[in-house]
Amino acid sequence: MRRLFPVTDMTATDRAAGITDATGPTAAADAADREWSLDELADAYAYPAEAGETGWLRANMVSSLDGAGQHEGRSQPLSSETDMRIFGTLRGLADVVVVGAETVRLEGYRPARARDAFAARREAAGQGPAPVIAVVTASLDLDFSLPLFTEPLVPTLILTGAASSPERRAAAERAGAEVLVAGDGPGVEPERAVAALAARGLRRQLTEGGPRLLGQFVAAGVLDELCLTVSPTMTAGTAQRIAGGPVVAVPKRFAVASVLEQDGFLFTRYRRI
Repeated sequence: MRRLFPVTDMTATDRAAGITDATGPTAAADAADREWSLDELADAYAYPAEAGETGWLRANMVSSLDGAGQHEGRSQPLSSETDMRIFGTLRGLADVVVVGAETVRLEGYRPARARDAFAARREAAGQGPAPVIAVVTASLDLDFSLPLFTEPLVPTLILTGAASSPERRAAAERAGAEVLVAGDGPGVEPERAVAALAARGLRRQLTEGGPRLLGQFVAAGVLDELCLTVSPTMTAGTAQRIAGGPVVAVPKRFAVASVLEQDGFLFTRYRRI
């Protein structure tokens, strides 16, 4: 892996002497094509300081060169080993992973696990051993016998609306999930979902989609950061983009924060302007 942006301006003498910049690694080391450690990835993807105070919602998605957010209903065919290491790193930094019910069904979601590689970092940040999984659903049409509900290290959260089925909410609670109401109708209002999680101390927020949920977060103006893997693949077909749902009146502007590259995959981060 090598860093393409931001570029640190250092002289050849500086590089030869091994002088480091403010972020730690030398510019030469960043530019070299090598495998990064999990600590280096965690530093590269660290949440900003304000995340622990006011909350920060980032998304992690993958897209093909022709704009497909999935292939045959799943994102895995667009991914790579390095993409999955970054996926794990982003989870290792998050308080909560927010995901739509359809993605839970299609991707076979399981509980987040504690990882030794992130244990000290999480403890220093006052986090639990693993992030909470929060499922956004209006229908609560979920299989509560799945490990996501029966075997989590920390209880799975259900985000739903006040008008959703009381019977399904009760079934979720019997399965061990905790239900949070974040909307007056059957569905969830994005601003209220983000606020409800932050109120529980879950301020470092990560959403993994799917496209409809990400589109709702974008339209509501609550997405702070997008971590987008650009996969060097072409799929054609009619696959969804990474974000769907309501159209925004004015396109939301984001600024590039970093770009990493390995084996033709671009690992980008964009922050809301």
